[in-house]
Amino acid sequence: MAFRVPADTARLLRRGIVLERLTLGWNVVGVVVLAVAAIGARSVALAGFGLDSLVEIGASAVVLWELSGTGHDRQGKALRLIGFAFIALAIYIAVQSTVVLVAGFHPKHSPLGIAWTTLTAAIMFALAAGKTRTGAALDNPVLRTEGRVTFIDGLLAGSVLIGLTLNAAAGAWWADPLAGFVIVFYGLKEANTIFRTD
Repeated sequence: MAFRVPADTARLLRRGIVLERLTLGWNVVGVVVLAVAAIGARSVALAGFGLDSLVEIGASAVVLWELSGTGHDRQGKALRLIGFAFIALAIYIAVQSTVVLVAGFHPKHSPLGIAWTTLTAAIMFALAAGKTRTGAALDNPVLRTEGRVTFIDGLLAGSVLIGLTLNAAAGAWWADPLAGFVIVFYGLKEANTIFRTD
């Protein structure tokens, strides 16, 4: 006789999958929008946030894979993949932001970047709340971790937005690479959390 998943668990799994698909779709569009905005403004913060969106795409794909068949081995592998992606992102953005600050490079204004990061912050916070609640109800550490990743994505959108706004309103060119360092800090912090709990 085949094992049947309880109806409540099946409903929560479906909700988790929907939340991940929404995150995945938003970030796929976001990579394109952020690439256009980053190239147009020559902004390291927007480029870094675009790369963060790639990490979020990977994280969502990993969680969708994990939700298709739970197990300790799969959860551990999924968490490690997310952690390594954060480390790679942090290293790349640290180098780029340092080069921009040392060179004194002045990015252009980006109305598109400001609009996109504003929307992204609001959407990521809403998705993060849903993932955190669903992951807690399922007692699924991968979905809970990805909820934190999505929450951090919202925080990063907010920090990039502040940098872009300061640059546009006050000519504070240095705010753009500093926003990149915020991405580095949170990327390393989240990777450390993942590896310590794995």
